Amino acid sequence: MSAEKSPRLLIVRRDNIGDLVCTTPLIRALRARYPGAWIGVLANSYNAPALAGNPDLDEVFVYTKAKHRAPGEALTGIFWRRLCMMRALRKMRLDEVILATPASQPRGVKLARWLKPRRIVGFGAVPGLDVSLPLATAAITEAEDVFRIAQLHGITGAPPPCRVLAPQGDGKPAALTVAVHISARKPSQRWPVERFAQLMRRLEAAPAGHYGSDVMPPSGHKPALKLRFVLLWSPGAANSPLHPGDDDKAEALLAMLGAGFPVAAARSETLPQLIAALSRCHVMICADGGAMHLAAGLGLPVVCLFGDSGAERWRPWGVPYRLLQKPSRQVADIGVEEVAAAFNELRADIPTPAP
Repeated sequence: MSAEKSPRLLIVRRDNIGDLVCTTPLIRALRARYPGAWIGVLANSYNAPALAGNPDLDEVFVYTKAKHRAPGEALTGIFWRRLCMMRALRKMRLDEVILATPASQPRGVKLARWLKPRRIVGFGAVPGLDVSLPLATAAITEAEDVFRIAQLHGITGAPPPCRVLAPQGDGKPAALTVAVHISARKPSQRWPVERFAQLMRRLEAAPAGHYGSDVMPPSGHKPALKLRFVLLWSPGAANSPLHPGDDDKAEALLAMLGAGFPVAAARSETLPQLIAALSRCHVMICADGGAMHLAAGLGLPVVCLFGDSGAERWRPWGVPYRLLQKPSRQVADIGVEEVAAAFNELRADIPTPAP
């Protein structure tokens, strides 16, 4: 497939938010390789908002998984809309379907075959693939693994940064604003709410020229600025069977910080609301998860806490970061001092807010 042509490419990524964000470097590279191509993505209603406004895409096709349907929404309606979407894709006479999840996907191949493209690209020895990349054996990031597909199009070099588009608005505030996301799906990724409060107080109380510790910043580091915080969390009750949330945890944290503390609570009910809140911040502190990758896609430096997950695989891509992970693989074993020190180290990479 030559660069002179204008192929019709469909990228399939039907899993989680972070997985889709880690596919945006491939999308960016394909757009640069084929400026006149039609490039689309097949995603689901859960992860698709991460692509809103992406200039590298011509269209995003979205379907709803049964487990994500709205209360009272009939399964028959979901399946009918999915069938109509698949028929529309089949009529497009696609040149290539890219199964971008770097794993064996027999069901994905079956779906792609039904669309009747000229060729299907994917990973693993799955019957039905026209071009198959071997599963990775080296320790590489998700973004790098997905990006191996680029070599099939003559694209070399490292992946570009991930890309998530900020909504149009007022831009970032003048005060250095720290996003603090307190939620994590896996128990091993959860940090006690008391430590979030201690960390935020410590960072906020640092006098000018200090970094929240008892030592002066190293030579060449920027002087500390007065901080403001945006508190983020997964909304809902902790006992919700479908979408457990951290409303109680956020309320407790705000009570610990007390009135007058420079924090804004941003209860994001939707992914676009979360992206909008992150876009107004300068740096992120969070556990590994989709919000971390969204922050990286928005260009935010990240302090990330890893529990029982692969840090080398899922670390932020394309932005400065500091990663903390204990041998126990439990985020609860990470101390406040360690997170404060990581933030201090990262401070030199945080853009100074515009006055």
